[in-house]
Amino acid sequence: MTAAGTETGKKGRGRRIILWRHGQTSWNVERRFQGSTDVELTETGIGQARRSARLLASLKPDAIVASDLRRAAATAAELATLTGLEVTLDEALRETYAGVWQGLTHEEIIARHGEEYTAWKRGEPVRRGGGELETEVAERAAPVVLRHAEKLPVDGTLVVVSHGGMIRTTIGRLLGLEAHHWESLGGLSNCCWSVLGEGTRGWRLLEHNAGTLPEPVLGDDD
Repeated sequence: MTAAGTETGKKGRGRRIILWRHGQTSWNVERRFQGSTDVELTETGIGQARRSARLLASLKPDAIVASDLRRAAATAAELATLTGLEVTLDEALRETYAGVWQGLTHEEIIARHGEEYTAWKRGEPVRRGGGELETEVAERAAPVVLRHAEKLPVDGTLVVVSHGGMIRTTIGRLLGLEAHHWESLGGLSNCCWSVLGEGTRGWRLLEHNAGTLPEPVLGDDD
């Protein structure tokens, strides 16, 4: 453990993974399904990324890894600027590929693919738009996250910059939840994050859809 790590309050905390969703895009505003379509941040999204990056930089992350889609890479770049860390881009962290759903608004998906949408919401394994299963997303993304987490120092922090669907499926996989329960994890707002902490029985969900810095749990459930 380095002296710097001790000074920042890291000692004894265990490794953490912060899964950070990208900032706002025009398709987010239009409620248009993005999937793996490469959509840029809006000016609002850039501002969101800068604000959140200032908070996350205070946690002294040790590594940053991100989806290579522009909305995630640009969000990650704001944190990299403040921390001096290099961002590792990985296409395995992209959002779910959703075939013909991509580019459609929420209303258009329900109108054209209503039965498929309802089955997905029930937790059934559905290839939305002929694309990927959620389990397939977890199978490509979770190992990448774990591989980078394993490189951390004992009390290190990894920031993963990605997409709402990919983050939910990865959290579900790392927590050992059955796939049909993953939908019970609510969505992430733009530039909000979830925090996983390393415990004696595996990874624990410490924060979800947070936009403020983590606070210690003071009580019997710690």
